[in-house]
Amino acid sequence: MKTLIGGAIAVLLGVVGLAVWFTEFLMIITGCIPVILLLAGGFALYLGFDELKDSWKNDEGADASAD
Repeated sequence: MKTLIGGAIAVLLGVVGLAVWFTEFLMIITGCIPVILLLAGGFALYLGFDELKDSWKNDEGADASAD
């Protein structure tokens, strides 16, 4: 029950804070979007390159066993 009340108070304070500082909130969001895109893009490149290396290893193993 304490968690429910604490959560309700936090939501209420968040809505009030968002209403009061909405322009600052938008400024923070617009500043974070490029950073998030850079990090997510770098992570996707890393995962794609790692997957490509794994497929190269699998192809080399298939070629060696075929000989």
